[in-house]
Amino acid sequence: MWYLCYFMHRHLGFRREEVQALADAFGCGSELEWGLPHGGSPDSPFWYINLPSEEHARQIASRSCLVKGIYEVWGEGATLDEMLTACQSFPLEQKTKYFAPEIVFKICIESFGMKIPQKTQMEYIRKLDAKLPFEGKVDLKAPDHRFWLIQAVDPVKNCNVSAIVPPRWYFGREIATGDRSPMPNFELSNRRYIGPTSMDVELAVIMCNMVGARRGRVVYDPFTGTGSILVAAAHFQATTLGSDIDIRVLRDGKTNKAGEQVDVWGNFNQYGLEAPVGLLRFDAHRPPFRAGLEEFLDAIVCDPPYGVRAGGRKSGGRKAVPTPIPDGLREGHIPSTAPYGLPECLYDLLHFASLHLRVQGRLCFWLPCATEVYTETDIPSHPALRLCANSEQILTRRWSRRLITMEKLRPFDHSSPHEVPTIDCPALVAALEGEQENRHDQKASNERSLRDHVMKPDREAKPAKKIPMYRSKNV
Repeated sequence: MWYLCYFMHRHLGFRREEVQALADAFGCGSELEWGLPHGGSPDSPFWYINLPSEEHARQIASRSCLVKGIYEVWGEGATLDEMLTACQSFPLEQKTKYFAPEIVFKICIESFGMKIPQKTQMEYIRKLDAKLPFEGKVDLKAPDHRFWLIQAVDPVKNCNVSAIVPPRWYFGREIATGDRSPMPNFELSNRRYIGPTSMDVELAVIMCNMVGARRGRVVYDPFTGTGSILVAAAHFQATTLGSDIDIRVLRDGKTNKAGEQVDVWGNFNQYGLEAPVGLLRFDAHRPPFRAGLEEFLDAIVCDPPYGVRAGGRKSGGRKAVPTPIPDGLREGHIPSTAPYGLPECLYDLLHFASLHLRVQGRLCFWLPCATEVYTETDIPSHPALRLCANSEQILTRRWSRRLITMEKLRPFDHSSPHEVPTIDCPALVAALEGEQENRHDQKASNERSLRDHVMKPDREAKPAKKIPMYRSKNV
């Protein structure tokens, strides 16, 4: 059945991808269909969605942080009167039961682009009452059914609304609403232990939705840091596992302004979440898992280090032959590390996922890019993985990052010489050949531009991407 899917006006490139991923997780992804919004713009929040049942709509909305609501549309039109006429034409057998005297209901008024005064809202409700014979009891606090009148405001009359959303009126029955409770509950500003690369709560939730994190699934973050992504996964009752090359981040934490010692484990205790089954110190370039241990992970979600706020590191040093560590100093010894370029990191990440993800397990990671030179070939690939989603978060006119989601198609083929990742980006290949080896400290890494390290092109640059005025980092 077709429904109206009313999205948040946030992270426009992630909205449908999140819903599709959740539909896949709940077993109806192949049956989901999309209908273009009125006006035809993909940036409009008013999409049409075809789902097998209302229960599937409730399951998807209950997890989504970018869906405002999913509604059974009784009528729509360019004006209020046109919409009311359409409501009267809606099949009688589908709406009659909601007019019964025993029904407890509420009518909600919503607008996209402006705030509707209370007086005007009452006028709309009176017009609805004249056309739709509701006979039940009104309960504003705990109704059994909610009906929504949604108005998309004329952009000519209100300059706050982009012209991508033409004026439109919708009326229908609420099927389900989205869940944005993790955002205030897990807000970074109130979290005990965070760092400069702690993942934004909303994006962490989206990442976990992209891989279908839930009870009974094992979710692994190979670049755990302060555990922001794992906190979101634990919120969805997934079993979490993390690792990082920096033992100080995992074991020691830091002292906050109040003089308290805080660490990753404290973040899970703060929210009453199940702690990770393990936080391991090891090098993602050389995983310590024994040979033959494969397909034990359901999802891998991570934000690989790409040298803007924190550069990647792997085990190594300047000496060709490491100096043996005396027995008395081994317990507190912190091994030396060497630069870990993003191309090499992505190569290792895809290879690890192809080995250790179960079939149909998912990998989700961030890929930085320069919009001047980006093409689809810049996305890493692997014969055992298929690309599910590629969502862009715009940072500036020239820089953005993309959330890449992949799914494992088949078991790893040890007999094939071609069972290796492909990193086909000129800048990443150049970095893999040694450009990032010249970075001897974090300061030098931060001072160099992302373009030099990640997206230095050997092809002709395109003009700077024209970004619509309504787009921004969170839109």
